[in-house]
Amino acid sequence: MTARRLFPGVLATGAVLVTWPGTAQAYVGPGAGFAFVSSFFILFVTFLLATFTLLTWPARALFRALRGRRAVGRGRARRVVVLGLDGQDPALTRRFMEEGRLPHLARLAATGTFGELQTTLLAESPVAWASFQTGCNPGKHRVYDFLVPNRKSHLPELSSARVEPSRRVLKLGRYRIPLGRPLIQVGRKSQPFWKVLGDHGVFSAVLRVPISFPPEPFAGVLLSAMGAPDLRGSQGTYFYFTTDPDERRELKNGVPCPLQRTDDGVAGELIGPDNFLRQGAGPLRAGFQLRPQRDGSAGILRLDGKDYWLPLGRHTPLLPVIFRPGLGLKVRGLCRFVLIEAHPQVRLYVTPIAIDPAHPALPISHPLTYSVYLARTLGPFSTLGLAEDTSALNEGVIDEAAFLEQCYLIHEERERMFFDALDKVRRGCVVCVFDITDRLQHMFFRYLEPDHPANRGRDVDRHRNAIAELYERMDDLVGRTLARLGPEDVLLVMSDHGFKPFRRAVNLNAWLWREGFLAVNGQAPTGADMFAEADWSRTRAYAVGFGGIYLNLAGRERHGIVQPGPEAESIQRAIAEGLLQLRDPVDGAEPVRRVYRRQEVYTGPYAADSPDLIVGFRPGYRVGWSSVTGGVVETVIEDNTRPWSGDHNFNPPDVPGLLSSNLSLAAESARIIDIAPTVLELLGVPRPAYLDGRSLVPAAVAPQAVPASEPATAGVREAAS
Repeated sequence: MTARRLFPGVLATGAVLVTWPGTAQAYVGPGAGFAFVSSFFILFVTFLLATFTLLTWPARALFRALRGRRAVGRGRARRVVVLGLDGQDPALTRRFMEEGRLPHLARLAATGTFGELQTTLLAESPVAWASFQTGCNPGKHRVYDFLVPNRKSHLPELSSARVEPSRRVLKLGRYRIPLGRPLIQVGRKSQPFWKVLGDHGVFSAVLRVPISFPPEPFAGVLLSAMGAPDLRGSQGTYFYFTTDPDERRELKNGVPCPLQRTDDGVAGELIGPDNFLRQGAGPLRAGFQLRPQRDGSAGILRLDGKDYWLPLGRHTPLLPVIFRPGLGLKVRGLCRFVLIEAHPQVRLYVTPIAIDPAHPALPISHPLTYSVYLARTLGPFSTLGLAEDTSALNEGVIDEAAFLEQCYLIHEERERMFFDALDKVRRGCVVCVFDITDRLQHMFFRYLEPDHPANRGRDVDRHRNAIAELYERMDDLVGRTLARLGPEDVLLVMSDHGFKPFRRAVNLNAWLWREGFLAVNGQAPTGADMFAEADWSRTRAYAVGFGGIYLNLAGRERHGIVQPGPEAESIQRAIAEGLLQLRDPVDGAEPVRRVYRRQEVYTGPYAADSPDLIVGFRPGYRVGWSSVTGGVVETVIEDNTRPWSGDHNFNPPDVPGLLSSNLSLAAESARIIDIAPTVLELLGVPRPAYLDGRSLVPAAVAPQAVPASEPATAGVREAAS
């Protein structure tokens, strides 16, 4: 969306938001409880932003046009399109290309670029996408894992964002009205390349790139992704309703809820965030009724005075959920319902309640009204950072068919946004990341491995082609993207990492306990989460996240006992040597390929915040589920029997990402940190000195579009400068 074409629409939706009646704006912070801002504050800010934009638009437009003209004059491309396919594996892509399944990627490989893209340590989405957008190693952007320990409490917390509620509250009788703005901090340091582009007058549209919450201002538009919470403040809490009083399910990431029988069906309540207007009032609730059909094939859902049809086993469209804290205010969300069983018991699954983008309860886009623009023009969409509910499938609440349907519904939402941006941004940069390639491979990789432990007792045939069909869908997306490119456009198709099977789990905290580095209260651990039974007075090292090991360092950790210097060095060495000697008791295999010391792999102002040791697992082995969130069990190595059967948190050289382009790039040993400087050079913007990456654009190369109908022998041409 060029600024000229986009912002009138955004301003119009901003005016709608400002004048929309009865909307409460609530801020829900990831991993930090609930921090609400009154509707008056957000609406006032929106009005000021709209007014400022209108008043200053001519001067800013002229300034950006002049800077942008200079950048385009130096650039090699009119427009750069970055198509991110999270987790697409280069080896599987080659395999399916050889089978003739991926004609568009095969065309790019024959005429432009196709190869591996070195990923980060750790080889996971938050770290890799933060490096992608900044062009820096983690020591400069400070994102090392999904979860990192709080050094004061030792408890795991999100690395992506920090949110704290406003301390200014107006008390009116039993009501408490927040007056100030909450503290909202992005966990990623440094700055993304689209900010650098904007500083030089180049417009960007950035859609759902992980680690873009909270949104930061720049000369463009952005919709946040990974890190954006649901309306309850979590990273995705689903609901499971049942009429069976005897059913007992242990749900770590879901809320089990009762359904009450009524004269003509059942009734239940969705649980929202805490009532921010009344201290101690508990969570907000929204009731619904369900009337199953007599044949058990469907039901009629009544929600907030409206009726919706619920076919058995199928997702509804995104339905509005309204919570009413009082004083006429409303907190709005969106969710889908799935009727699992209608007779004799009634069972119902409800997705996490996403923030409604048409009535945003917190800043999920830049500008604030961009999400409103997308919702009004393209329809409702899920705003949750991790929208595909892998937890509900892992915990057996939904089956593979329901999960597949959910993934593709979300994927179609993303496609609508992406092609809208392609249609409107004629000059500049368009970046969009599609998550389905990551989520589906996590949950369906077992179908590629007949002897995978996760196949025991489960169907191994029904979805055996799900991953191949997924890659075909992504190839079709590449083809439709190519068809919309002009002769001066460059397409970069990339993934942040690859994928391999996850067969056996290594419980790092169990190993640390057995080797005497981690102590617990009592004779043996019980598996309690969040280090509930750790004895910090005797613990020298502990593990959090997907491969990080931290020393309990004096002066750094609140209860640290390990002295910096020779003692810390000795413990690091002992742990690294011990893990490299670890053997799987089943077959004698070596689960750990390499153990990295932070000073060997990270450089920059935030390198000291990294784990002290990072474990590079051999593909097939990954850190155990209990260790990720600070649990300590007795068993060191065990089978992974969950549907989550594929992963990428292995030794990084074993799980590279993918890079393909309609431009012939110098792609030998290409790294994900090289994408940012490549985009900058293509668009004529100087590379900042702090970047670790290098441009992959060779000298004297001019891009040319590869139309979808063009044969594989045509496409990119090299020309003399």
